[in-house]
Amino acid sequence: MIGILQSRWTTPVITSLAAAAATIGLLLPAAGQARSAPESFADLAASLSPAVVNIATTQVVKGDKGQPEFMVPPGSPFEEFFKEFLERNRPQNRGPRRATSLGSGFIIDATGLVVTNNHVIAEADEISVRLSDGTRLDAVLVGRDVKTDLALLKVEPKGKLPALKWGDSEKSRVGDWVLAIGNPFGLGGSVTAGIISARGRDINSGPYDNFFQTDAAINRGNSGGPLFNLDGEVIGINTAIYSPTGGSVGIGFAIPSALANRVVKQLAEFGRTRRGWLGVRIQTVTDEIAEGLRMEKAGGALVAGVGADGPAGKAGIEQGDVILRFDGKDVDEMRALPRIVADTRIGKTVKVEAWRKGKLVTLEVTIAEMEESEEKLAQSAQGDAKPEPVTDVKLLGMRLSALTKEARESFKMDEAAKGVLILEVAGDSSAAKFGLSPGDLIVEVQQTPVMTPADVAKQIAEISAANKVRTSKKVKSVLLLVQPRTGNRRFVAVQLDENAMEMDKDKENKKKE
Repeated sequence: MIGILQSRWTTPVITSLAAAAATIGLLLPAAGQARSAPESFADLAASLSPAVVNIATTQVVKGDKGQPEFMVPPGSPFEEFFKEFLERNRPQNRGPRRATSLGSGFIIDATGLVVTNNHVIAEADEISVRLSDGTRLDAVLVGRDVKTDLALLKVEPKGKLPALKWGDSEKSRVGDWVLAIGNPFGLGGSVTAGIISARGRDINSGPYDNFFQTDAAINRGNSGGPLFNLDGEVIGINTAIYSPTGGSVGIGFAIPSALANRVVKQLAEFGRTRRGWLGVRIQTVTDEIAEGLRMEKAGGALVAGVGADGPAGKAGIEQGDVILRFDGKDVDEMRALPRIVADTRIGKTVKVEAWRKGKLVTLEVTIAEMEESEEKLAQSAQGDAKPEPVTDVKLLGMRLSALTKEARESFKMDEAAKGVLILEVAGDSSAAKFGLSPGDLIVEVQQTPVMTPADVAKQIAEISAANKVRTSKKVKSVLLLVQPRTGNRRFVAVQLDENAMEMDKDKENKKKE
């Protein structure tokens, strides 16, 4: 009956829908733009499976030292009894032993190049690859990239191997059908199907997170295996799952081929990655920070630190700039910038558009190669002005003080530390909400360096005065650059209303005195 109903009604219904859509001005997808699921994935799976491999690793683990001894007080009447019991039941030291783990991978070159996840082969002493026909080949590590969790292996086959082609993940859309092939739980080649559930997922696994999310079943052991489109091209590498139980719950994550392909090519050529490096530390622009910077809306990447000897420092990029465009590409959000910079050719000079103190500026910067030793940025000095001996002023829901000799000793700060010291933070204040705490330093207010509480008060007074004559939207927060006791400097937008209240109270108290 289903077949009869389809043959009788499918064409008229489609015609009617098209006519109705044309009447109300809707645009339907063109023929071939969207693809329906095939009746079976069998032919596709059969053609692709030979190039998907199982990966086994072996690691030598040092032997255990046995169970810890019970502590029996010397002279106890039970001392001899426990000593004899423990000696009789102590487990023997087994010495070094071999531990194995399993994962997945896929062949990208007929001569034996195999792609997998770095965490599949991390700390392995021996790596072997098992082909779909059962052939086992020893593998050597060509290169790895911890930040994207990718690794490239090389095997020496007797003949040519079947190899897969990379697809363009940028063309894949949410809702497209995908196929995952891998080695879940060490069972061997398994095939699952699903769709792309989302794009651009950030799962906090690294600085370049940009994962596909899929509901194709992915389990432990699938890591490193390929995610295919219906053309049989690799558009992703299955890497992680979200699961309260350890098994698939329909939320898996894959590294897009647009990222993976570039990294793998570098590993093949250099044995390591070669990424562009700008030399800045950045943070997200929140709505409150955007208001403090006089931006129309939140967006871009806020520069919280600049390495003086890095490309950004040499090009004139400043702390407090908001990078909006880089090399002709929009920086819609903070986490987009590291990916764009990393993909930029080393030595290329690019234009950077940034928001600086209420206006757009354009700079040119020459990209350098990222080095691990250069990733820790030098902190910028704030000048040699001597702090005034001012103490205990309440502003912005905090009690502030100049950085005196006694304060440096109390909070164990060196002579290089400069700014206004936070002594107390009200628990219900905006400052507390953003994690400010005693011992932190306020380095700038509204992108102006401060050395005393009076400097802070001056900047706040200017905002308040401007609000009184402003007919448009009033400023509700003040932008602070804070140096925490531990960690890097960051910008925080603290609400302005509680500051006004504190200042008024201080004025009243002074009048009473």
